[in-house]
Amino acid sequence: MPVKVKLQKFVDKLPIPKTISPLKRDKKGSYYEVTMREFTQKLHRDLGPTRLWGYNGMYPGPTFDVKKGETTYVKWMNDLPIKHFLPIDTTIHGAEKTLPQVRTVVHLHGGKQHDHSDGYPDAWFTRNFEQTGPMFQKKVCEYPNLEATTLFYHDHTMGITRLNNYAGLGGFYIIRDKHEQSLNLPVGKYEIPLMIQDRSFNPDGSLFYPATPDKNNHRLPYPSIVTPFDADYILVNGKVSPYLEVEPRKYRFRMLNYCNSRAITFKLDSGQPFYQIGTDRGLLERPVKMNEILLLTTERADVIVDFSRSFGKTIILKNVFKGASPETTDVMQFKVTTPLKGKDASSLPDQLTKIDFLSREMSTRTRDITLVRVEDEYGRSLNLLDSKVWNDPISEKMDLGTVEIWRLINLTADDHPIHLHVVDMQILERQPFDDAHFQATGELKFTGPAVPPEPNERGFKDTIRAPTGYVTSFIARFDPFAGLFVWHCHMLEHEDYDMMRPFEIVKKKNRLKNILMKMINGKR
Repeated sequence: MPVKVKLQKFVDKLPIPKTISPLKRDKKGSYYEVTMREFTQKLHRDLGPTRLWGYNGMYPGPTFDVKKGETTYVKWMNDLPIKHFLPIDTTIHGAEKTLPQVRTVVHLHGGKQHDHSDGYPDAWFTRNFEQTGPMFQKKVCEYPNLEATTLFYHDHTMGITRLNNYAGLGGFYIIRDKHEQSLNLPVGKYEIPLMIQDRSFNPDGSLFYPATPDKNNHRLPYPSIVTPFDADYILVNGKVSPYLEVEPRKYRFRMLNYCNSRAITFKLDSGQPFYQIGTDRGLLERPVKMNEILLLTTERADVIVDFSRSFGKTIILKNVFKGASPETTDVMQFKVTTPLKGKDASSLPDQLTKIDFLSREMSTRTRDITLVRVEDEYGRSLNLLDSKVWNDPISEKMDLGTVEIWRLINLTADDHPIHLHVVDMQILERQPFDDAHFQATGELKFTGPAVPPEPNERGFKDTIRAPTGYVTSFIARFDPFAGLFVWHCHMLEHEDYDMMRPFEIVKKKNRLKNILMKMINGKR
C-alpha cells in the first residue's frame, strides 16, 4: 500500500458534468461522437493533477440528456495510449498477454438496446479501431431510449473493466419523458446528478490501484487481481468529499453508487429524510420517506431533499455503512447559504406513476442459481455464478418475451449486486436459508420467513442486492430484443474474474429453425 495521503474534506466545490450536444439531429434521431482520451485533472485542492482516462477527456464523462423515444446514435472512439497505466493481471480470462493492453467497449447500463450496441465484453476495439474483438459489430451504437430513467455509461471490456473504470471511464445518461415533466419536480440547476466513487492516491496525486492482494504470498502472479478493492476516499463527480452551496428549497439528486466494489449507506447528519422518487429503472409509484438508503455498486436512487428549513446550516451526506473508515464516512457537504432566488414552486407528488408489476402466474420457469466462492490455482478467491466460468456453454437461454423467476442462492460471504443486461427485474422476496444443509444435501432449508423488498425497491431494477445467506428471488420478462447478452456481479473485481455469464434471448421462429436444421443435419 502507498503512504496514506491525508486530505481535508469539503474544500472543493462539487462539479456538475457538462451536457453533451448532438452533432446532428434528424427524423432518424440524434447523432453524437465521443472520444476516449488520456488527460490530467485535479481531484482535490491539495493533490497534484491526476492522470485519468475519460470520455471526451472529462471525468466523469459528459452527461447525455435525451428524450424517450428519440433514438440516439453514438460513435464511441478510442484515442487512448497503447499501454495501460494500471496493473493488468494477465492470468485472468480476457486479459491475456496476447491481447492489446488497452481495449475499450461501452455499455449503457440499464439501457434496452440490440446486442450489437450493448457493450458485449468481447466486442472491444483499440485505438482508431485498428483491432477489434471477436464480437465487435458496429462502430456506431444505437440506443432507442425506451423508458425515462437515470442510466449511466461505462467501459465493459473483458478482463480489464475494473481498471478502465477506475481510470475514469464513466458518465451519466438521463432519459426524460412528458409524464415526468408533468410532475413539477425540481429541474434545471435544482436537479443534480451525483456519481459517487472511491479512489486511492499516491502522494504525487496519481491514482493508486493495488498490483497484488498480498506481497508476501509468492504463489501469486504479479500483477494479481484483488477481489474486492475498497479505496481510501469518496469522490462525487470527480472531487474528494466536495461541498455544494444550495438554496433553502427542494432539490432533486440522481444518486449513483459507482465505486468498483464498495457498498454505501447514505444518511443526512441533520436527521432529515430523503424522499426517494425513483430507482434504477425509473419512478416509483409514490415517494418513499427514507432515513437511510443502501446502494450497492451501480444501484441508483432518485431522491428529493428539502432544505427549506435549514438556511444557514451545513449538512453532511454521510456513509454509515458498517465498517466505513473515517476517510469514507463523509460523502459531501451541503451549505444552505445561498439566498432563495424565487419561490420554490416545485412539487413532491403523492402519486408518481403506475407500474405494471409482473405476477408469479406469468412465469413459465423458475431457475435456481447458486453464487459460490472457490479457490483458484493460486489460492485466490474466485466467485462464480452457478459454479460456471465465462467460457462454459450458455446455460440461460429463453424465448423472447418469456417471463421467468430466478432464485439466487448466495453461498458466499458477500452481498452481491447482480446485474442483467437489457432486462427489468422485479424483486419478489429474500429468505434466509441453512447454508451448511444446502452444501451437504443440495436442498433448501429455510430458517426464517420470506422478506418482501424494501419500500424503495418496489419498482423495476436492473441491479439487485443478493445478500449472503439468503435466497433472493426476482421475476423478469426477457424482452424487448433477442440476442446475446450478459449477466454478472457488478463488483468490478468479481465481474472481471469470471463472475459473469452470457445469456441468450431467442426469437421463437429462430429456435424452430435451429431445431429443424439439427434434424436435417442428423439425417445426413
